[in-house]
Amino acid sequence: MSDFPTTARVVIIGGGVVGVSTLYHLAKAGWKDCVLLEKNELTAGSTWHAAGNTPNFAANWAVMNMQRYSLAMYRDLADMVDYPINYHVTGAVRLAHTKERMQEFEHVASMARYQGLEMDMCSPEELQKHFPFMETHDLAGGLWDPLDGDIDPAQLTQALAKGARDAGGSIHRFTPATNVTRDGDEWVVHTDKGDIRCEFVVNAGGYYAQRVGEWFKPYGGRTVPMITMSHQYFLTEEIPELKEWTVGNGGGHIPMLRDVDSSYYLRQDNYGLNLGPYERNCKAHWVTPEDKMPDDFSFQLYPDDLDRLEWYIMDACERVPLLGTGGVSRNINGPIPYAPDGLPMVGPMPGVKNAFEAHSFTFGITQGGGAGKVLSEWIMHGETEWDMWAIDPRRYTDHADEDFCYQKAMETYGNEYAMHFPHHEWPAGRDKKLSQNHDRLLADGGQMGAYNGWERANWFAKDGDDTSEAATETWERNGPWAVRVKEEVEACRDNVAVLDMPGFSRYTLKGEGAAEWLRTQVAGALPKAGRMTLGYFADTRGRIVTEVTIIRFGEDDFMLMTAAVAQWHDLEFLQAAVPANASFELVDTTTEYSTHLVCGPKSRELLAGLTDADLSTGWLTHQDATFAGKPAKLMRICFGGELGWEVHTKTEDAANAYEAIREAGATPFGMFALDSMRIEKGYRSWKGDLSTDYTLLEGGLERFTRLNKEQDFPGKAVLQAEKQAGSKKAFVTLIVDTPEIDAPYMSIVWKDGERVGETTSGNYGYRVNASIALGVVRADAAAPGTELELEIYGNRFKAVVQEDQPLWDPSNERIMA
Repeated sequence: MSDFPTTARVVIIGGGVVGVSTLYHLAKAGWKDCVLLEKNELTAGSTWHAAGNTPNFAANWAVMNMQRYSLAMYRDLADMVDYPINYHVTGAVRLAHTKERMQEFEHVASMARYQGLEMDMCSPEELQKHFPFMETHDLAGGLWDPLDGDIDPAQLTQALAKGARDAGGSIHRFTPATNVTRDGDEWVVHTDKGDIRCEFVVNAGGYYAQRVGEWFKPYGGRTVPMITMSHQYFLTEEIPELKEWTVGNGGGHIPMLRDVDSSYYLRQDNYGLNLGPYERNCKAHWVTPEDKMPDDFSFQLYPDDLDRLEWYIMDACERVPLLGTGGVSRNINGPIPYAPDGLPMVGPMPGVKNAFEAHSFTFGITQGGGAGKVLSEWIMHGETEWDMWAIDPRRYTDHADEDFCYQKAMETYGNEYAMHFPHHEWPAGRDKKLSQNHDRLLADGGQMGAYNGWERANWFAKDGDDTSEAATETWERNGPWAVRVKEEVEACRDNVAVLDMPGFSRYTLKGEGAAEWLRTQVAGALPKAGRMTLGYFADTRGRIVTEVTIIRFGEDDFMLMTAAVAQWHDLEFLQAAVPANASFELVDTTTEYSTHLVCGPKSRELLAGLTDADLSTGWLTHQDATFAGKPAKLMRICFGGELGWEVHTKTEDAANAYEAIREAGATPFGMFALDSMRIEKGYRSWKGDLSTDYTLLEGGLERFTRLNKEQDFPGKAVLQAEKQAGSKKAFVTLIVDTPEIDAPYMSIVWKDGERVGETTSGNYGYRVNASIALGVVRADAAAPGTELELEIYGNRFKAVVQEDQPLWDPSNERIMA
């Protein structure tokens, strides 16, 4: 074909709402040489049968940002591109049966208001005024979102397509991509109509994304971690009473209703109703050899399976009796892709250069606009306006095998509207990466949590403790774990305790020029040989990308350690900056080592009987030694803020080391205790306190930043300008006057009736006996002693800004003892 392109800057594979939105945003930004390939007609995948619901509501800050952007764009899109869109902004009620659900709604409403949205908490009587056809006698209350509604998915996609074409983008329907290959620095996307050479390629394949992902395996890719679920909703016949109400209301529709505790949505469709449950007895498709994914499932549906929905239909009819008066007109049972956590995968394709992903959307219509914005930014600039770790494909590493994805997708779909409590661990898809000490931890009462698939003890239960999952379904601090966490912290404070901590992400950096290269990447200084330090890395805007422990063995010989969940993210961030002709290597050695954190004033005494190491060396030193008869590295550092060491051994020697430490008298402690202690020291958590939503200076990291050093580093000029002008935000530690509950991420900070900031993490400090929050506030609200208020689950609590120093052991005497 003469008009078929042979080159492009970006090729997008997949013509659903997300792929088309990405093309639209690229074209609008001036990237006109971009091509979208669709195997059938636009919207032929999940988009065509999507219900088209458009909520702002999201319990995740980044996802709410994305949805808020989408809906604001959709409200103007028809006029912007001159294409009609059937968009009903009806508002929506969310129903709460319990106090805990009302608390969740309060927190989300607070976040929404901070993003400029209005969501109102409602009594049952107020809910009924919004939605007059429902029963409210058993409700605790609910939430009203006036900007919720529904949109026609096909019209939305076609409007975006028109806007993309008008701005210079190119769309080729009935043009399936068949493979990709790599030729030098270029991708070659193969189709039956010819090949297209391009710089960037995007997998926006929807429920075909895993199949498309296989093409990238020869170039560093992995099996895409997703499952295709069967999602059903049905439409009723016309309901006369609803028609009468609609006509009397000038054609306006009744609001959307979501009974999230029962797990369904209900909305008006013409003069009937649309009921869409997320049933616990859900079903996945195309997961067995007998049920293979067809080559083409365009515009097709699964057979009806209404028996699965029976309980939800009956519950909804009791809630809205009007529903029971309308017969079923049509049932829709279609494929919908699910990532293990139910959030989409948008961002760099793990392990593959210049390849990106935008798929696994369970709410693709409401997120499509924001996803196109985010992905276009990633492609064009290598960074996004908002921190989008929540949807970054690199959040899943090698633990996300087929079994994990299936178990988690089934769990997530069946709990689509579930609350995510701070001390709750979801049980599916566990035990993917086990420490050598796993059985010992369980025998000692370890209550486990998963960290990048690695099982670590969160706390240790004793006989009689309630270890049921139900006991963790609370926002409050004092569950069964609280007394045990307190005991574990006291063991670290007064004696000696040990935490088995497998899964630290580690990379060896070694070879000529390694040190000089590292100086050009990190914002601060490098340690001397035999020492270690924290290094902070920024993007081009000076915003926090990651924190890495830099351990130096020789002039050009380092180990870099970072958070377990950051393994693929940080490796790719660092690798992207390594010159092609470098004489040094950066290698992931995560699985080769394991770690035990020995913490407490008696740790030196305990370790002296187990190692030949010199335990008199100072804080932030490290050394090779023999430990319990095996080679090890001892690092004098303790994230708990006490005298302590990290004992790093080969993975195969981890059981030997842990057994020796325990037999010498150390008490086991868990991740909950460690988090309590780190917040007392003001130590930052990755992707909570440390995120690209803040610059290094806003994040309180100036002491780790050398703006006058000889070497340039990403963001240096921006940070120098910020330093000269003065930061508009400041990082603070707050003591919060709250007796039963601690501040969750993104609790809003108030001063004199104004919103002045947000929390980035919160916990109870058992050594200082206070609820603590870390956060970022407006600079004029950051002076020590300033009285602020934190909005926590609908209530405001007094919070006082503390001195810029640790709350516990501010002079670090205990660490350096």
